[in-house]
Amino acid sequence: MSIKPPNEEGTQPDLPGEQASPGTSAGTTPPAPIERSKFGGTPRRHERAFDDDAPVSRSDLSKGPQDVLEAPTARINWRVLLVSSMVIIAFSLWAILGPNEARTSMKIAVDWIATNLGWYYVLTMTLVIGFVVWVAFSKEGNVRLGPDQSRPQYKLSTWVAMLFAAGVGIDMLFFSVTGPIVQYLHPPAGAGGTPEALQDAVVWTMFHYGVAGWSMYALLGMAMGYFAYRWGMPLSIRAALYPLLGKRVRGSLGDGISTIALVGTVFGVATSMGIGVVLLSVGFSLLFGLEQGLSLQIALVIGAVILTVLATTSGVDRGIRWISELNLWSAVAMMVYILVTGQTAFLLNALTENIGRFLVTFPARTLETFVYAPGGAEWMGSWTLFFWAFWLAWGPFVGVFLARISRGRTLREFVIAAITAPVLCDFFIVSLFGNSAMYHVLQGDTAFAQLAVDSPERGWYALLGMFPGAMFLIGLATLSGLLFYLTSANSGAMVMSNFSASIPDPSQDGPKWLRIFWAVLTAVLTVAMLLAGGVTTMEYATLIFALPVTIIAYLVMASFYKVLQMERAEREGQVLRKPSMAPIGGYLPERSWKQRLEQLHSFASSKQAIQFIDRTVRPALEDVAAEFRNQGYQAVCEDITSERGIQEPQLRVSMDSYRAFHYHVALVEAPVPMFSGRMTREVDVYYRLEVFTQTGSGGYDLMGLTKQQVIDDVLERFEAHLAFLTFSSNTDTASVLTPPMPAREG
Repeated sequence: MSIKPPNEEGTQPDLPGEQASPGTSAGTTPPAPIERSKFGGTPRRHERAFDDDAPVSRSDLSKGPQDVLEAPTARINWRVLLVSSMVIIAFSLWAILGPNEARTSMKIAVDWIATNLGWYYVLTMTLVIGFVVWVAFSKEGNVRLGPDQSRPQYKLSTWVAMLFAAGVGIDMLFFSVTGPIVQYLHPPAGAGGTPEALQDAVVWTMFHYGVAGWSMYALLGMAMGYFAYRWGMPLSIRAALYPLLGKRVRGSLGDGISTIALVGTVFGVATSMGIGVVLLSVGFSLLFGLEQGLSLQIALVIGAVILTVLATTSGVDRGIRWISELNLWSAVAMMVYILVTGQTAFLLNALTENIGRFLVTFPARTLETFVYAPGGAEWMGSWTLFFWAFWLAWGPFVGVFLARISRGRTLREFVIAAITAPVLCDFFIVSLFGNSAMYHVLQGDTAFAQLAVDSPERGWYALLGMFPGAMFLIGLATLSGLLFYLTSANSGAMVMSNFSASIPDPSQDGPKWLRIFWAVLTAVLTVAMLLAGGVTTMEYATLIFALPVTIIAYLVMASFYKVLQMERAEREGQVLRKPSMAPIGGYLPERSWKQRLEQLHSFASSKQAIQFIDRTVRPALEDVAAEFRNQGYQAVCEDITSERGIQEPQLRVSMDSYRAFHYHVALVEAPVPMFSGRMTREVDVYYRLEVFTQTGSGGYDLMGLTKQQVIDDVLERFEAHLAFLTFSSNTDTASVLTPPMPAREG
């Protein structure tokens, strides 16, 4: 049936096109409202017409899983798979068969983008940074990636380490030496080799590997995680756009968005792999006496594919976690070795000054386009715009991983951790390598400086050769780089398989054969770009193919803003209900004074809580559901299996296009308070029966109530839900993608 909010006079308006409610014929009076005399009072019913095919704004997000998923089980999205594969194969063949033409054409396209759309990339990343910071510090920052009762799976230190491993690639090692030297000798504005250029040399690389990239990761990660864990939708970009596009995310429009995200991800990963093999080929040449060149680079790409296939067929999750952990420890060992055996005092002083200058100049750098500097567009295209495009392309890839490890985190801690902890780690790596290189340049080693500019991969290893125990450090650095490389290849294949499939369970991945397919296709693309000109061509391709991804960034921000407004409407709706609620405040059901005193020193076991559910709670919910159905509502009382395997009762009342009413009684473990009425604690934990709506817990315990008190609480909650619908309908706004609602009469 349709639930309409009342107008100002308290009457129910009639809207055009209203459908007949269950149990009535068209044009007849809807079912009579539930009489509180049955249970103790009469809540009002609110109705509004809504086109089920229209995009969703502040409506029933619980329909999302059915609207987004094409099937209840995992299946391949052949349209996304075939279209994205054909785009990548066509580009690869073009680069392989006509490398010179491909390189020249992409250079023309990049020059045009840098000259005409540089402002667009800069503005996009600035808005992304501002948006995620706003989310973190807004009132909705307390919203969790999951139900309100959910808690993080990993402790803070483990989680932060995994954040670092997710977003750091071998490309950072590549640019950590060449970047500062190039900015010192050839700065974007002013003369090179000056004290002013020196002051900014390392800071520019820190800026490029700083807050902007991690803000993009945080945006897509929190959006996908929110819809997956709080609303039960797939872990995908299309699910994050459900409030804007509604059921259309399951059609051609949604497939197009998934294809854009997938192609951008493939080019981002291929660029990282291409940079990696260029760098690693020098290391393998030094360690094993192999001849440097394209043949060795292609061999490394093939080796990565073989290892990815082995990891996939032998348990990819375990393999990726093992490689990531080893990756982190090898990187830490390399940094400590450089700090201890290098110019320790100089490096620490430089790190401190670099961070300070970064913080002071960050706002200006974020909006800098060098429009007044000669050759500014060319510099922007080679550096800032390339990195912004790189983070855009990597955004869906890293965002999926961040979401997978962050269930139960609040939006505030997710964003703050993502744009601080890994960024500081990035700063440490860039500053140590960059300032170690700058120290030798300042000592007059012009040959090393020129080598780092002309051949960044050889310049990086030349720097390592200047430290004591050079071969040991070169071996350690090559191992660390190889692990960075393999992590990107393995994780990339897994994420690409997810993007080209429809998977209901966020914890599951695409089939093994699909991961192998994407590993092979990414390798083919990497080889094609190496043949077409190496790192420079990869930069061109990334900048071009990341352009459509900017559209996804804007759509995700708009969609997530809408859903946060819905969260706020839910909260405000509850606030509006408080004056007419129980005198003891909040949603806490009224208890007798003896019940309240008993609860102060009564701590139920799991067995006692389950017995109370069976004897009191479930019968109460079944009676309410039966009366709802008698009066024409679509109501059902069903059991939900918890993570502990316990059958928890839930009452659900459907409201057509509006958010359904949920009353879910969950078994929640809690520590026994030290200030309880008991002198000593016999147990460490007890179990509460908390009430959850779609947005979390009411914060109170049903244990000890009578059946009638449980029924009264259900109706209080239902009245609050109707108040929320009233508030949200009064604040509905129209957008390009969300047509205006029919006007209310009366």
